[in-house]
Amino acid sequence: MEQQREMEIPQEEDLIYALDIGTRSVIGMLGKVKEGKVHIFAMEKQPHQQRAMQDGQIEDIGQAARAVVEVTRRLEKTAGRKLQRACVAAAGRALRTEEGTGTLELSGMETITQEQVARLEAAAVSDAERALQGEGEEGQRRLFLVGYTAIRYLLDDYPLTNLLGHKGQKLESRVVATFLPSEVIDSLYAVLEQAGLEAMSLTLEPIAALNAAIPQDLRLLNLALVDIGAGTSDIAVCREGTVVGYTMATVAGDEITEALMRAYLVDYDTAERMKMELGEMSQITFTDVLGLEQTYSAEEVMAAADGAAQNLASQVAEKIQKLNGGAPSALFLAGGGSKLSTLREKLAEALGMDSRRVALAGAHFKRSAQWDSSEMEDPEYTTPLGIAISAGLGLIGDSYRVFLNGKQAKLFRSGQLSVLEILMMNGYTYRELLGRNGKSVMLEVDGRRVVFPGQPAIPAQLKVNGKEVRPSTRVQAGDRIDFIPAQPGEDRVVLVREVMERVGARQLLAQGRPLAPDEPAPQGIPLRTAGKGENNPPASQQPAPQAMEHIASPVETRSQPSPPVPVAPVAVAPAARPLRLTFNGQSILLPGKADGNPYYLMDLLERSGIDFEKLDRPVTLRVNGRDGTFQQILQMDDQVEIRCDE
Repeated sequence: MEQQREMEIPQEEDLIYALDIGTRSVIGMLGKVKEGKVHIFAMEKQPHQQRAMQDGQIEDIGQAARAVVEVTRRLEKTAGRKLQRACVAAAGRALRTEEGTGTLELSGMETITQEQVARLEAAAVSDAERALQGEGEEGQRRLFLVGYTAIRYLLDDYPLTNLLGHKGQKLESRVVATFLPSEVIDSLYAVLEQAGLEAMSLTLEPIAALNAAIPQDLRLLNLALVDIGAGTSDIAVCREGTVVGYTMATVAGDEITEALMRAYLVDYDTAERMKMELGEMSQITFTDVLGLEQTYSAEEVMAAADGAAQNLASQVAEKIQKLNGGAPSALFLAGGGSKLSTLREKLAEALGMDSRRVALAGAHFKRSAQWDSSEMEDPEYTTPLGIAISAGLGLIGDSYRVFLNGKQAKLFRSGQLSVLEILMMNGYTYRELLGRNGKSVMLEVDGRRVVFPGQPAIPAQLKVNGKEVRPSTRVQAGDRIDFIPAQPGEDRVVLVREVMERVGARQLLAQGRPLAPDEPAPQGIPLRTAGKGENNPPASQQPAPQAMEHIASPVETRSQPSPPVPVAPVAVAPAARPLRLTFNGQSILLPGKADGNPYYLMDLLERSGIDFEKLDRPVTLRVNGRDGTFQQILQMDDQVEIRCDE
């Protein structure tokens, strides 16, 4: 009865539940922050009953959830609390890292602001996302931005480490951006939901492992971490004080285990035990699937696993060199697969490094954490320990909770994040901020082109704590973001009546056939007018009452005009005054709208030449040198810019 009452006590706010859902097992840890370190006081491990994951991706959600429930139940018994919130990490499977470049042209020698740097970096991230989505099936997948690191800035082609406060005209940035496909995140959240848990924080497994193995003050050095699990080997690289990229290899400890299974005809569990004993015993004894007891020297067993170990080392080394541009200064190995005794030497050889610079993780664990059990020093526990450290020390976690449309946002890191970054971390794209206009109808009437624009997109609504903001706005802990994506405008359908009103004609002919006023105007066929009204001057002398009309050639004149065909007169609203603007450096004259309404900045989107349906980078909107909005009313002689950030 006493135990039941304890189970009704909710989880304290400061109680950290770190949960590592691995390929072969689920590991849970409980801890609290004491004197700047995470004190781990309970740990439980539960193997999956059958293969619930493949290469780090959850495939059997129900089975993975049952393992989580069992670990949670045992930890609840130890803590005497009902566990409701867990800190988790996403595996590196399908982790995609891509470089992207963004450029921004300024109108003059301006002092560069944080807003401009944010737009520049957003353009580079969008470029990286576009590169990924252009690769086959990636174009059909929803990607989550994990994070990005700016690796280069140029100001007027001169390299700088920081653009803020400088003056110039041409800005360029290059970033390394990391993305995950949505199914990796969705399956992880589905397991938590089935287990009755809420995600308190989310990070990547290589980030978590890095936070445990390599303290912040060591990241000035060029260091790499490889977390070798059962199904994947996750890799992180840092230098000059920051993490510069993540990647993964789809080879890991299971390849070595399976090599032993084939060589000695044993089941998976027996092969796993044999692998673990290789560095500890001189002779390995086991029972094969035929029921025969066998004994081999450790050297013989190691030789049977040598080919798989060499392949693992080669593939991991190749990934490290590609991500880092060469071998790092030192390499740390974490995860259960890292304990194979010959792996350090094989990786050092593959990377051309001194073997003394390749070491098992664990030497720096106690810089950030403490525990009572010596078992915690095992590199197998690097990731769950890193999850606890990341959450407890505010590297990511409930100290930085942000809400998006009423739900806790998925965040892979803390620090300074913009609204745009958070939207991209939750599966939205920059294009959803702008939307696209409906398709226009273009007709040829009496030798000139007449355009009827589609309906403009309904602009996105973006607010933080109830106030409208820009995408580059920085978000603080506890902020609430409300986002309604832009809605595409309707495609234009034009009736003959509308064309007659536009050009001031009493009749419209297509290939000599009179057109009925209420039928759709045919496209792709030259149209002719007949019977212009007496009070309507020729179209060549009167600007058409619509912003998007464009004269392609002089109006064709006739010596013998066709006789007028009587039709009922159509009432037309008085047009507004024409509007003169400078648009993208060119002077234009917009005829007054037929309905008398003013021009808005969004009315010029069609003239910008930008394909909003295939938008892949930020768009700059400026009026008289200042940032503009879609609904901004334009005035006579305004200087307007609508450009893609190249």
